[in-house]
Formats: sequence, structure tokens, C-alpha cells
Amino acid sequence: MPIYEYICTECQEKSEIFATLSEKEKGLKVLCPKCGSQKTVRVFGNFTVMGSKTDKNKPPQCGPQSGPGCCGA
Repeated sequence: MPIYEYICTECQEKSEIFATLSEKEKGLKVLCPKCGSQKTVRVFGNFTVMGSKTDKNKPPQCGPQSGPGCCGA
């Protein structure tokens, strides 16, 4: 379930809301947990990209039609 971050424009309190995509599309009514204001705006927080581990001793491999500068070369 996605986490949406909001900030209150009244007191600057940040909050996180857990909601499904369909709930978000219907329109979330976000209240500030600190002051109760409805004046909240969505902010975009940090995210993490995860991938597979690579062998540090093995050189990077490029695709068959890679151009100059590929793979840090």
C-alpha cells in the first residue's frame, strides 16, 4: 500500500497517509494530526531503488548496440 506524505500549511506538521490507489483517486480528505486543519498539501518524499548485487571484480556489460560512454567507459 503506498504511503503519501502531506504537510499542513497552517502548522507545518508533516504526516504520512497509507491509502490504496483507488482511495487516492477518489480523493483523500487529509486532516493535520497536530492542529486538525484541512489545509494540507502533498509532498514527495524520498524513495529507494533496489537492484541485484553485482560482482565487483567483473567488468560491467553493455548491450549489443551500446554507444560511446556506455557503462562508465
